Amino acid sequence: MTSPSPTVQPPRPDRLSHSLRRNIKALEARRRQQAARATLQDRVADAITGFTGSMRFVYLHLALYTAWILVNLGVVPGVPRFDPSFVVLAMVASVEAIFLSTFVLISQNRMAAAADQRADLDLQISLLTEHELTKLAETVVAIAERLDIPVAGDPELREVQKDIAPEAVLDAIQAQQGKG
Repeated sequence: MTSPSPTVQPPRPDRLSHSLRRNIKALEARRRQQAARATLQDRVADAITGFTGSMRFVYLHLALYTAWILVNLGVVPGVPRFDPSFVVLAMVASVEAIFLSTFVLISQNRMAAAADQRADLDLQISLLTEHELTKLAETVVAIAERLDIPVAGDPELREVQKDIAPEAVLDAIQAQQGKG
């Protein structure tokens, strides 16, 4: 006998609200637009980074380096050694590492730029939500006062009625980080 799940089953996609479905479609459309606007260099860097970050790349390198080492140790009969000191192998691996790290950095820069855009969007939505909730709190207090419901003494309610100045919050965060 199984125990009941402590969570509620997620809604099926067809039961998501219209707003959520619209937002999902808008985000996916934006991702497609950004991918279409990517330069050839960006697409090449992403393709290389995608391949080099895969197990196929690991297996390919394992096979190539193993073969290189075995040949140059003289283990493979009939195949002459071409790099017995492994200097060429070290040079090839070093040059490859330089290029691969550059491709990874290019891809990371693009991902960081996209993350910055999403963070800006999140901040804008949060600020808008904060402003709307402040106005909603003011409205609720006005309704309560009109209905003779005592709310004037509640310090938390008065606090949420104050608009937030993002500049002041950022200054306070920076000041706190400077102390650490």
